[in-house]
Amino acid sequence: MAGARARIRVKVLGPVQLEVDGVPVRLTPLTVRLLVRLVAAEGEAVPVRQLRRDVWGLADEPRHLDQRNRNEVQKRVLELRRALAPGPDGAGTHVLRTEQQVTVQGPETAYRLVLGPEELDSARFTAIVGEALLAPPATAAHRLAEALSLVRGRPLAEVNGEGFAALFVRRLTTLQDAARRELVRVQTDLGRPELALPVAELIAHEHPDDAEAARVLDALRAELRARHGAELLRHRVPLAGQRADVVLVRGDLFDQTDCNLVVGFSDTFDTETAEDLVISRESLQSQLVDRLFGGRRRLLDDRLRAGLRAVKAAGTETVRTKPLGRRVRYPVGTTVMVPVEGRRVFATAYSRLGNDLVARSNHLDLRLSLENLWASVAVHGLFKPVAVPLIGSGLARVTDLDRGQLAALIVDSFIDACRRHPALTPELRIVILPQELARTDLAPVERRFEDLVLGLRAAD
Repeated sequence: MAGARARIRVKVLGPVQLEVDGVPVRLTPLTVRLLVRLVAAEGEAVPVRQLRRDVWGLADEPRHLDQRNRNEVQKRVLELRRALAPGPDGAGTHVLRTEQQVTVQGPETAYRLVLGPEELDSARFTAIVGEALLAPPATAAHRLAEALSLVRGRPLAEVNGEGFAALFVRRLTTLQDAARRELVRVQTDLGRPELALPVAELIAHEHPDDAEAARVLDALRAELRARHGAELLRHRVPLAGQRADVVLVRGDLFDQTDCNLVVGFSDTFDTETAEDLVISRESLQSQLVDRLFGGRRRLLDDRLRAGLRAVKAAGTETVRTKPLGRRVRYPVGTTVMVPVEGRRVFATAYSRLGNDLVARSNHLDLRLSLENLWASVAVHGLFKPVAVPLIGSGLARVTDLDRGQLAALIVDSFIDACRRHPALTPELRIVILPQELARTDLAPVERRFEDLVLGLRAAD
């Protein structure tokens, strides 16, 4: 009794590959051409005489003189059968069948390759695209992407341009082009221009004279430019189970009305802006009072005090040593959650305000404050987006880092926090003032994501 049929995979959507039971099979060049010729017949039987012309390039000879050439065909057929169905039970004859055709010159031997749709990638590709073209957009997008993932290059790449393969190749390349164009259309209908764009770029590259392809590509680029608006960068945090994005935007922190906000403070949590002596009226603390508390500084102070009651003070200055401003100091890294208008403002102390009223900080202080900030966001953030200014670039400057390095430090600390808190926030939005943008090199942030992705791939 014959054993179970081997699991065959013949791939012709690119350089020809044969796998049997998951193992790649090496074939001699002539046997590869024989396989390709039989695949191009699309299930039809091919006479030996035709195989000799197409595979070996041999002209017809009188029937009584061509036995040697017939033996060569049979030898390659046997090799292909053994490759398709290894083993002694002759199962290869069920995949590559021998038939007799009646001709005016008498019976002639022919060979037919019999593969199921799951065994031949071009057949599977054709079936999936056919279903997708009749499906609603979401299903179509999924199925078309699945079909196009099968394509590794030009169909039947080994025999490109040969007559026997021309119709087969033309049909598949036409279907591939139709699948790509339909994928662009349905992704656009689904509101996903960012997924449609790379496919549209490929179509325009392959059809440089196609005015419609160029128009679609221009429209997608314009839509994405309009959608991104002030966005400078967007990356998904590349950690398993994470759905958080890191976004850098040009703008004003207090215009991010859909977010919780982060505002940096000194270790005394001062808010007094009179005569710019303690806190500058241009500072984020001052803008926080004006824009979210309607100028009611005492209301903000009351909420800060309420949050600080549970924090042990680090020390208290005297009137003599610190005549202006608050005198109670809290540890650097202290974070206070301040509720306001249905969202949260996280006030985090990342600098020390000297008795000379100059705030000082460094990258270690900033890193500590960020770690405590994310812990507070995980507990109190209501899983809302979080908008953060370029902390450390203002008056309380972190002098050992430039602006790009500050942005990268914020991103690093956030990614580390995502490992500890899987449901931290759906989006970290770092807001950079337009006037600061020219002085901010964002390359360090891009490199952080590149390094992280490469590291994860190496670990896998």
